[in-house]
Amino acid sequence: MDQKTSTFNPNISGPQNSRTFNLEAVRSFVAICETGTFRRAAARVNLSPSAVSLHIAKLEDQIGARLMTRDARHIALTQQGEVMLRYSRQLLGTNAEAMAFFHGSPLTGHLRLVAPHDLGTSLVPDLLCKLAATHPGIVVDVRLDTSEAVLRAFTDGQANIAFFNDIKEPGVEAQELKSEPLAWLMREGGRAIERKPLPLAIAEIRCAWRDAALQALDSASTRYRIAYSSDTSAGQIAALRADLAIAVLPASLARNGLVQAPEEYDLPKLPTTKVLMAHDGSELVKVLASKAT
Repeated sequence: MDQKTSTFNPNISGPQNSRTFNLEAVRSFVAICETGTFRRAAARVNLSPSAVSLHIAKLEDQIGARLMTRDARHIALTQQGEVMLRYSRQLLGTNAEAMAFFHGSPLTGHLRLVAPHDLGTSLVPDLLCKLAATHPGIVVDVRLDTSEAVLRAFTDGQANIAFFNDIKEPGVEAQELKSEPLAWLMREGGRAIERKPLPLAIAEIRCAWRDAALQALDSASTRYRIAYSSDTSAGQIAALRADLAIAVLPASLARNGLVQAPEEYDLPKLPTTKVLMAHDGSELVKVLASKAT
């Protein structure tokens, strides 16, 4: 059996398996997981894509298992890759904490961060952990709100940095962190998609994903009704799991019992969603922003 596709064995040993992980290779692996592509990961760690690819090959050889599968469109972690990602973040975090202890940063101060609920539970916690490890003197106050309120807080000067989702060019100067396609999601084996009119689970008014769903259905003259409304994507997902409705959400959420609607239902095509970051350019906020790119 090919070694890289064999069952994961944490006790694997042999001359080809070093007992020490290369932190640069680990950093490349985490960068791929967080950016979604080898090209963006290479830019983050200041290496060529081929060097990043070599790092992954060496890690896979070291643990004796594949870390990820990839095709022309996306990268997916294997079960072993999920485990390695958890350990990789711990390794890099410990390294950063040790470096900060011996070479601590003199920067101190307060920052105000705003983000919608979905990014507040996915992107923001890891970002703040990275900041605390290297700049413990910077304190960040976090506010989670609707997408509309996030942008309003930033433009009104109530926040130094904002993270938000959008499908079009934002009304403020912002940096794109990542993008992925939106998809019609439903419970695996669910029947909500067969009901007429089509039941939808949607987010708050002026949410980019809500607008994308309704505009697509209106353009296709598809009859629908609002069956479930929530100010967070977690609420929409709960409705999907209960088979109360279908929803437009990022394609990466099609897991753990949720699937993309089969093509046979001929639902309209959807745009790509982007995760964006806007900040005021201050010295402290640039440190935080660097952890997200």
